[in-house]
Amino acid sequence: MIPVPLIQEATEWRRQFHAQPELGYQEHHTSRRVAELLRSFGLQVHTGLAGTGVVGTLENGPGPAMGFRADMDALPITELGERAWRSTQPGIMHACGHDGHTAILLAAAKHLSVTRRFSGTLHFVFQPAEENLGGARKMVADGLFTLFPMEAIYGMHNWPGLPVGHLAVNSGPMMASLDAFEITLRGKSCHAAMPENGADPVVAAAQLILALQTIPARRLSPLSSAVVSITQINGGEAINVIPESVTLRGTLRCLQSDVRARVRSMINDFVTTFTAPLGIDGSIDYLTDYPVTCNHAVEAQQVRDCALSLLPAEQVHWEINPSMASEDFACMLEVCPGAYFWLGADGASPSAPLHNARYDFNDELISEGIAFWAALAEKLMPTR
Repeated sequence: MIPVPLIQEATEWRRQFHAQPELGYQEHHTSRRVAELLRSFGLQVHTGLAGTGVVGTLENGPGPAMGFRADMDALPITELGERAWRSTQPGIMHACGHDGHTAILLAAAKHLSVTRRFSGTLHFVFQPAEENLGGARKMVADGLFTLFPMEAIYGMHNWPGLPVGHLAVNSGPMMASLDAFEITLRGKSCHAAMPENGADPVVAAAQLILALQTIPARRLSPLSSAVVSITQINGGEAINVIPESVTLRGTLRCLQSDVRARVRSMINDFVTTFTAPLGIDGSIDYLTDYPVTCNHAVEAQQVRDCALSLLPAEQVHWEINPSMASEDFACMLEVCPGAYFWLGADGASPSAPLHNARYDFNDELISEGIAFWAALAEKLMPTR
């Protein structure tokens, strides 16, 4: 049983973090507060991984070393709503629940530092820049698993669409890969009234956007999972001028690594060859790439077993449909065994979707999250 005062304290931390959101690699206030709290719990604290990352270490005798991870960054979204703890930073908000993830893991660290019903070493990993900026990969490159060797690492995310008190985990893919790209179409500028004197990248962009949708619709098996989305179009300065170039940005999501490689190759072919007959030179640059968030089977089963020890069987969801959203915890799972799972976020009324301007983390989830992290530590690292 998680003490009520700890739940109340974690709720206050969560709302403080929500009111002071920070974008990726700019989580300076959040990082300082996390480190301060971890030290107050008696943990060893290491700062500076990936710039603003924090690792708190709790040792309790001989045994394995495990890692629990939370993300800290917010999104460039203007918050809508009138909650007392709404964002105080214009154009920035916690629209994905990282404020809740951070508060829950802090509370779990405090709880375990008191109860100590485990044997071994726990590393509480607070990661910056999950949202499209590759903070997990940067922490790995900065020596996360060298400085803090661990047998496995686990990550949690709140999940709208799943009721509070429910948990979902798969033995394989949980989230899709992410390739964020920028396509540049270079033509020849001319007067809009005389298009024959130029090469129009706007028309080429329109045709290319539609053509790219034939990849998942007509070039892949219906059993393969891929989503190609163009989300930004930029070009032109005057209504009577055909511009010299147009820039498109978007993302590719896949659940299978071989499908991902095929689709990337097809997108490259479309960009470089489809536009050539129009007199347009196309090029593509990849800005971000996350692999598929693919759980390791043994660690996923451990999460499931722990959930079944806490929850009724009908509230534990196994081998569910993965999400086509992406998660850079995948970069940690590439180099260390582990598992990623979802905790339900829907209360009496459904949660707003993730990345929505009206989203707010459901504080009912805080006690559930603390209890699960504590139970997982005790299951993975039993006292001797």
